[in-house]
Amino acid sequence: MQTQTNSIEQLKLAKEASRKLASSSNEDRNKALELISEELLKSKDFIIAENKKDIESGKKNGLSSALLDRLLLDEKRLSGMAGSIKKVIAQKDPIGKILDSWKHPAGMNIEKVAVPLGVICVIYEARPNVTTDAVSLALKSGNAIILRGSQHATYSNQAIVDVINKALLKSSLSPDIVQFIASKDREETIKILQEENLIDLVIPRGGEDLKNFVNKHSKIPVIGAGGGTCHLFIDESSDEKKAIDIAINAKTQRPGVCNAIETVLVHKNIAVSILPKLETSLKEKNVEILGCDKTKNIIKDVKNATEEDWYKEYLDLKVAIKTVDSIEEAISHINKYGTKHSESIITQDKNNAKKFQNEIDAACVYVNASTRFTDGEEFGFGAEVGISTQKLHARGPIALEQLVTYKYLISGDGQTRA
Repeated sequence: MQTQTNSIEQLKLAKEASRKLASSSNEDRNKALELISEELLKSKDFIIAENKKDIESGKKNGLSSALLDRLLLDEKRLSGMAGSIKKVIAQKDPIGKILDSWKHPAGMNIEKVAVPLGVICVIYEARPNVTTDAVSLALKSGNAIILRGSQHATYSNQAIVDVINKALLKSSLSPDIVQFIASKDREETIKILQEENLIDLVIPRGGEDLKNFVNKHSKIPVIGAGGGTCHLFIDESSDEKKAIDIAINAKTQRPGVCNAIETVLVHKNIAVSILPKLETSLKEKNVEILGCDKTKNIIKDVKNATEEDWYKEYLDLKVAIKTVDSIEEAISHINKYGTKHSESIITQDKNNAKKFQNEIDAACVYVNASTRFTDGEEFGFGAEVGISTQKLHARGPIALEQLVTYKYLISGDGQTRA
């Protein structure tokens, strides 16, 4: 178990260790990740036992079934976590890549080279798998990492970090490159967010409340991996079966994750035909439906959707449905209420597909596919730290390329500027 000290001392340890890590070889980093992957599987019984403590606590505290699902670790998920680390190992080394090069008129050679950011702090909600995803991406990209997890996953996260540190002790890398902040005091988090000389980047992974909290208090640059109030727009030209199948997948496959849809928009010209079928399919999956007045005139047994509901990320078996007059109204609604995460249109009209993708302001915009594919592993990145819903530096899955910066290396032979 990692020896705990006060959080600022932990940040200092990470900062110091990050300097050596930045010059480590890809082979050494890959070997460390291999050891972590192996130790994770060796320690599965210990991790699952600790996870059960969090699950029992979550049940006592009234967490929804969807949030408990996010929290759960079993053999299959641990195997998936270990597999994700292997996929990160297989990625190309992001450090030292020459991004550009040219010769200065005075004869100097100039190279733009990828380098680690330094120390990354990830603040995340109740998904213990984020611990290994974040650590594997940080280490592969040569960054030390500060982990601040949710109180709902206290035992799980601590167990995983203990296993990671055990593995790092067998490697050539210092265990100080991974620091777990055990304190759940918000004031402690605010104090950490003031340390711009010790941390180079903060990534909040969770809902909009967490992202807003970090943005409010941080003196450190932030990549906002915020909430996912995601939408599915069923256009008048859509294939009804595809539309319903995609809606069910996007809402119910894992309702407690950020790329699940929370609102379905249906074009008025097909609403009478498709809404009763969609209602039946959703209710077979125990989804609670809220609807606008136009929707409630077609399917009667639904609750009233308020203005507040259009903003909500339910993270549960609940969905809001709105009947719209046009694709323009659908686009306007999504751009107003969405969180710039993942949006999808179901249509057979190529012009509408192009219009939707051009005009929707989101990191990932789909045509005739489920939003559930917004994921670092699904995109071929091996893993992700989160999905960035902002535009600067990183957008969409935050993976290796988003965790490096660059510097210019200039080589001369005595040149001076006139």
